[in-house]
Amino acid sequence: MIKPWMVIGGVTLLVAMGSNIVTPDDVRWFKRLQRPRWLTFEPAIPIIWTIVFICGAWSAYIVWTRDPGSTKTWLLMAFYLLVEIAIVAYNPVMLRLRSLKAGTIVGGIGSILGLILLLVVFPISGWASLLLLPYVIWSPIGTYTTWEMMKINPNDA
Repeated sequence: MIKPWMVIGGVTLLVAMGSNIVTPDDVRWFKRLQRPRWLTFEPAIPIIWTIVFICGAWSAYIVWTRDPGSTKTWLLMAFYLLVEIAIVAYNPVMLRLRSLKAGTIVGGIGSILGLILLLVVFPISGWASLLLLPYVIWSPIGTYTTWEMMKINPNDA
């Protein structure tokens, strides 16, 4: 029998892989952009996102186990999926459009959705909401970084 954590983990992994639908030209465009001087943590970003996705999936699993299969829980799973899609949309949208402004907008939407999810989940499980903190903290940092990059790369905004 397939366990709920397997389904949640599998869906998380599949959706996360969606951020890889970019071309080498898209990546070259992004790599040539100037970065803020304070962006010293860029090599750690893949590790940060891995932690964010693991914590988000674990949070969803906790919520699922509280009331498995109920309409409310299915709606919450859909909301988790929406937040993950917003997270994953950042790279392809920004890179395909070659627009830091589009990246900032997608990042901002994801930040707001993540905060709403944390607040909705809190009454169900403090631990599940705590596991959403890495995203709620990181997403505004990433969005702000993209916004700052718009200022120093005005032709690519």
